[in-house]
Amino acid sequence: MQKKLNIIPKLKIRKGDLVQVMAGDSKGKQGKITEVILKTNRAIVEGANMVSKHTKPSATNPNGGIVKKEASIHVSNLMVIDAKTGKPSRVGKKKNAEGKSVRITKKSGEEIKL
Repeated sequence: MQKKLNIIPKLKIRKGDLVQVMAGDSKGKQGKITEVILKTNRAIVEGANMVSKHTKPSATNPNGGIVKKEASIHVSNLMVIDAKTGKPSRVGKKKNAEGKSVRITKKSGEEIKL
């Protein structure tokens, strides 16, 4: 039996990127990434994949009730928005003038700035 390795892959999206949801119930929605969960390859996008969470009454929320919040989406269902064209694009890497590796959009070749 093989031993499972805990390898965490490097993702091409980061916190603060403007992305579009490509699949699922929130397909077509755009928003900023608020959190990236490396262990499960998922990200939380503002205003996308909203779920209802039932909360018990507590000191912070005395009434309790139903709270709407964003749930995580798998990164394979997200694409970065190209700043130049405004359309979804894949992400690549390139060396800039100083020799530093930067992320670029494949559609226009523009550098991705946070």
